[in-house]
Amino acid sequence: MSSVRGGSANVSHTEQDKGQGSSLDGTPPEGPPPREISPLRVAVLILALAAIGIGLWRLIDDGDSAAVAKSGASPVYAPYVDVTLTPTYPFQLPSANPVSRVYLGFVVSSGERPCTPTWGDYYTLAEAEQQLDLDARSAQLRRQGGSAMVSFGGRDNTELAVGCTSPRRLAAAYMAPVKRYRAAVIDLDLEGAALADRPAAERRAAAIATIQRRRAADGKPLRVWVTLPVSASGLTGDGVAAVRALLAGGVELAGVNAMAMDFGPGEGAEDDMAGTVERALDATRAQVQSLWRAAGLRSSAAAAWGHLGVTAMIGVNDVAGQRFTLADARRISSFVAQRGIPRVSIWSLNRDSQCGGAFPRTGVLSDTCSGVRQEPLQFTRIFGRLRGTETARRQATAPTASQQPAATVSDDDPARSPYPIWRPSAAYAAGYKVVWQGRIYQAGWWNQGAPPGTAASSPPSGPWQPIGPVPAGSRAPRLVLLAPAKQPRWSPTAVYHEGDRVRFEGLPYEARWYTRGEQPLDQLPSDPGAPWQPLFNYPGEPTGAGTEGGRR
Repeated sequence: MSSVRGGSANVSHTEQDKGQGSSLDGTPPEGPPPREISPLRVAVLILALAAIGIGLWRLIDDGDSAAVAKSGASPVYAPYVDVTLTPTYPFQLPSANPVSRVYLGFVVSSGERPCTPTWGDYYTLAEAEQQLDLDARSAQLRRQGGSAMVSFGGRDNTELAVGCTSPRRLAAAYMAPVKRYRAAVIDLDLEGAALADRPAAERRAAAIATIQRRRAADGKPLRVWVTLPVSASGLTGDGVAAVRALLAGGVELAGVNAMAMDFGPGEGAEDDMAGTVERALDATRAQVQSLWRAAGLRSSAAAAWGHLGVTAMIGVNDVAGQRFTLADARRISSFVAQRGIPRVSIWSLNRDSQCGGAFPRTGVLSDTCSGVRQEPLQFTRIFGRLRGTETARRQATAPTASQQPAATVSDDDPARSPYPIWRPSAAYAAGYKVVWQGRIYQAGWWNQGAPPGTAASSPPSGPWQPIGPVPAGSRAPRLVLLAPAKQPRWSPTAVYHEGDRVRFEGLPYEARWYTRGEQPLDQLPSDPGAPWQPLFNYPGEPTGAGTEGGRR
């Protein structure tokens, strides 16, 4: 920042000017002679006052006090969702995510193929569709008026620009999830080794700038945020260098998102978390203003607030003794609104609930709960009241009585459906997924005979939750065998007893009870009244295989 210091003019005079030592009658004068105001003195005084005024104006413009400037932006709350965490979080459901925007994390480099984008190095983009229904969930959120934004990097694994050294392939790796999930906003979460890697910073800036130019030419502008760790004093030296590299590389940054969590010793977070976050934001705002000006971009205190975001780790933080409470959330929400900070996020929506359910457990550091006393989604409700935040529109998933699909009629093609077609005679356990009328549904609890997408079966009172439309190009899933297929071939004349196993059309089955002449069926799930239990499943059903991964 620059400032202009106001000066002052000191003019000294002798006690008695020459030729003014006595009066005309020779008696000493009674006091000092009167001083004349010279034009030079008037000019000096005017210049001094002008300098002081300019200095004060620039101090206000630079905004050393947070209260003197406000961006005027409408703060928007958009939480992070840990995509790779088990159980899969249903961010597409308004009951589980009442706001319209989420940041999905994290896309990183594949350990085996560094230029291949993956979710947490657990799933390729195609595998995330097959095992997590990520394409369908994102499409469902868009259908409800929302959007899924993509976050690259994170604390763990290898960031794409670190692992992939080919400029062309790196740009393609960043572009792939942008196109797949129709993201209009991306987030570069830079931590650890990725933050200190200067060659990677240059590659990253070049690739992102290239993508922005291409998207702009196609009429699909891409907003880019960079998320960086902060202390109470603001960005680290590596963080400043990361922003400088992006701006120098031609990236048009929407802003810097301050990762206001896990503060160091002596910064006061243990006693006053909200106050520490506020100090960190004040300091980061000043750095953002300086960085923008150094890059030749016009900025002021007000404009710098408009290029700032904040992400809090709700509840128990990784550093022992640090907690971000509901009271802290209310205070930071007010701080954000007063200054016009345009972006607010939390880590993470997966954690926005109380540990232990009916018997609360506090002080727990968990990926799936906050570790503080709260109501479900209470942090989201607090930040969701920020005036720029939009709620996800509830789409009518239940047709009227005249539009109810016939329970036994479907034009769904099993060969092009990622899950079995819903059948009225089948019994579906919680977590089971089906396809019906071109859409994917998941059973919330055990049910039988309730068609998905009807008034009686739709959430919040019904057993079926919408996942989203069947993605284009879907195919029938490859079945997972639960027993060797090399069993005796089923015979229509043989007698079978409970526990006997057979092979029919290449798939294994087990007899539930005495049976003869009753052909095994390859329908999933099997009818409870059928004598043969299929010894195969499709991936992840009914509760999902997943992983234990997915930290920031």
